[in-house]
Amino acid sequence: MANNTNAPGKVLGTPGPAGRLSPEGSQVLSKKKLQDLVREIDPNEQLDEDVEEMLLQIADDFIESVVTAACQLARHRKSSTLEVKDVQLHLERQWNMWIPGFGSDEIRPYKKACTTEAHKQRMALIRKTTKK
Repeated sequence: MANNTNAPGKVLGTPGPAGRLSPEGSQVLSKKKLQDLVREIDPNEQLDEDVEEMLLQIADDFIESVVTAACQLARHRKSSTLEVKDVQLHLERQWNMWIPGFGSDEIRPYKKACTTEAHKQRMALIRKTTKK
């Protein structure tokens, strides 16, 4: 993943103070957007300043880790372009998340939980006692 520079010695999107992305970088979640999300859930709720900062930091860390892993997957494919399938694969495998509108072509088989012998015995005992 190549870094673009806009000024000598300054790389876009590099962490600034407190590890946050510099203003030149594209920050995905701003305080205003976070407040809008909270108001959407509960119009009467107001977050503390510390809580807002923590949530913004968690969001930045999550996005950074997902993009880093997706770039590694693209590099593993020997591609210099990051594609949706790279992000999608990481989110599905690591976070059990799916990107709406970008379903994979494969049909996911329903995984039925395998029942152990001990579970079968417990269930038989429960059925037996409930019949009485």
